Amino acid sequence: MKRLLLVLLLVTAACAPVPSSAPDITVGSVGAPVPGDAAEVSAPPSSGAAVPACDATASLRPDGALPTPGAMPTGSTMERIAARGRLIAGVDQNTYLMGFRNPGTGAIEGFDVDMAREIAKALFGDPNRIQFKVLTSEQRIPALEQGEVDVVVRTMTINCERAQKVAFSSVYYQAGQRVLASRGSGITGPDSLGGRKVCATKGSSSLANVANIAAKPVVVSVANWTDCLVMLQQGQVDAVSTDDTILAGLAAQDPYTEMVGPQFTQEPYGMGIPKANEDFVRFVNGVLERIRDDGTWSTIHQRWLGVLDRNATPPAAKYRD
Repeated sequence: MKRLLLVLLLVTAACAPVPSSAPDITVGSVGAPVPGDAAEVSAPPSSGAAVPACDATASLRPDGALPTPGAMPTGSTMERIAARGRLIAGVDQNTYLMGFRNPGTGAIEGFDVDMAREIAKALFGDPNRIQFKVLTSEQRIPALEQGEVDVVVRTMTINCERAQKVAFSSVYYQAGQRVLASRGSGITGPDSLGGRKVCATKGSSSLANVANIAAKPVVVSVANWTDCLVMLQQGQVDAVSTDDTILAGLAAQDPYTEMVGPQFTQEPYGMGIPKANEDFVRFVNGVLERIRDDGTWSTIHQRWLGVLDRNATPPAAKYRD
C-alpha cells in the first residue's frame, strides 16, 4: 500500500502543469562595497599653525666620498644601522610601479623600492640587507618620528610643513599631480571636476591639492590608492587625482581609465629621514649623487617609469650648505 501511495504521488507531481517562467522573486538591490575608511572631507586636516616659507628641497651636502660598505664612521647613524645588520625602510605595497607586492613572488618591488635598495647596498655592499615596513601615506611621518624606520621612500613630496617634522634627502624624482578618469567620462582635467567626487589618500599632499582646485570637487579620502581605483571602477567616485607616477600605475591596471589634463602641481620626491639624523641625510645624498652620475638612476627609471618619459634625467641636487 505504501508503495502504491508513493507511485500515485510521483505521477500526480509529474502531471502538474509546468510554469511558463521562473517565479517572480524580488531581491533588494545591493550596492558595491565601499572601503571602510572612505569619507567625504570638507577640508584636509591642517596643523593649525602657519607654516613659514622655506626652500624645502635644499638638503644637506654629502660629506665627501662615501665610506666603504661595511666600514661606517664610528658613532654615526650608519654604524648603528650596520650593527643591526639591515636597513629598515618604510615603503608602499599598493602602488604599482612605485612600491607594490608582486603577486607571483610576494616580493615588494618598484621604483621607490629599488631606490631604497641602493642605500642598503651602500651600507652593506648588498642591496638585500633591507627590511621593508609597509606604510600608508598617513603613517609616513609618525613612523619617522617614532624611530620605527631609518628612511621612508614612498612617493613623499617635500614641502615646508613636513620639513618641520622630518628631514629630507635631495630630490630624487620630480612628479606632478594629474587626474585619472574613466575613458569617455567627459572629464578633461582639474577644471572639469566641479561637483564631481574625486578620490585621494589620507595624509597625502594630493588631498589638499584636490581640495584647492578652483572648480570645487567633492573630496573623498581613503587609506590606499588601490581603494581609489576600486571606487572609480565601481562608479563611487568620478576621478582620482594624485602624482602622475601613481596614476600611471593605476592606469596600467585598468585599460578603461586614462590620465587627462596637464600637471597642475609640482611634486618633488625626497627620502624622509628622522630629523636628528643629519649624518644619515648626508650619507643618503651621497648615494643619490653616485646613482645620478653612474647611470643607476636612469636604469631604475627606465625599468619602472619609462612609460611616463623614456628620456627623463635625474633631478639635480640642491643643497643649503
